[in-house]
This record gives sequence, C-alpha cells and structure tokens, in this order.
Amino acid sequence: MTLPATIAAPQAEADTRRWLERAVIGLNLCPFAKAVHVKEQIHYAVYEPAEEPDLMDALLAQAEELVALDAAVRDTTLLIAPNALPDFLDFNDFTARAERRLARAGFDGVLQLASFHPRFQFAGTEAEDIGNATNRAPYPTLHLLREDSVSRAVEAFPEAEEIFERNIERLEVLGAEGWAKLDVGPGSAKP
Repeated sequence: MTLPATIAAPQAEADTRRWLERAVIGLNLCPFAKAVHVKEQIHYAVYEPAEEPDLMDALLAQAEELVALDAAVRDTTLLIAPNALPDFLDFNDFTARAERRLARAGFDGVLQLASFHPRFQFAGTEAEDIGNATNRAPYPTLHLLREDSVSRAVEAFPEAEEIFERNIERLEVLGAEGWAKLDVGPGSAKP
C-alpha cells in the first residue's frame, strides 16, 4: 500500500485504534489491553511532523500528563508518529535514547516504554517472519505504561512470561495471509 506524503492525526489515530481492536485485542496479543480499552483509559496522542527532534519533547510531555492523571482516567498512552522514523533501526535507536531520557526525567520505576513499528523485526529473525507482527503497528508508536498497572496485570495473569511464546504460536497459525486479512495497516480505518 502506498502511503500519502503526510498522515494526518485523525487517520493515524483511527488506524491505530483499528490495529489495537483487531490485532492486539482481537488476537489477544496482550491480555491486559482489553480492560483499559473498554474503560477508555488509553490516551492516543499523535506527533505529526516528519522531523524527529521534537518527538522526544512530545514523549516527555505525554509522560508528564500520564502521571499527573489518576490511572482510572488515563492508564496508558500511545504516542503515534506516523510521519517520523520510518526506518526501524532509526526508530529502535530513538527508543533506546527515549528510555534513557525518561529515566533521567524521573520516570524510572514509574513508567515503562514499549515500542511498535510497521517494520519491527526481532533480532535473529528474517523481516518476513510472522512473529515480528507481535510488535508491528500501522505507524511508529511509543507506548507509555504505568509500572504499577503492569505489576497488577502480571499478578493477575499467572503465566505472563508465556505471553510472548503464545503470541508467536498464534501468529504462526494465522500466517501472513491471515494477518493481512485483519486489515490493520496504514490507511485501513476511516477517521
């Protein structure tokens, strides 16, 4: 699919919601996602510029907003960057810098950062390996999670460490064709 030169915020958010509903929740890739989705505790923020420099500031601002609110209001934030960091290795480098910056800003032990990218690739895999889809979103996305919420979710889910392996198995059964049928790529949802 050819992407337009610039993805606007409404499209990026609609596509990300569709991915979350159909892939993450629909395939139960994250057993913790459905509850916060149903309770509308997920905040979707979109960073529209193609340039990376202000993305770090946007991430820090979202982190501050998240911790300033009660978890019952906002439990987690997805910062979507549809026009920035199209190269996965650049995105991966940015994510590492972002984790260090969040720690320096005082969020260590308070927030975790997870990352998703349309070209996500685990080390030691081929680009086309279906298992990479566990971390593939329509656009580069930085996910801020509250440490307390993650700890509670892990306690409630006794085999949390098995989620990754189960997801790989689920995607291998689904296959590339099944993943494509989910229609969770860029431009698939109506804003």
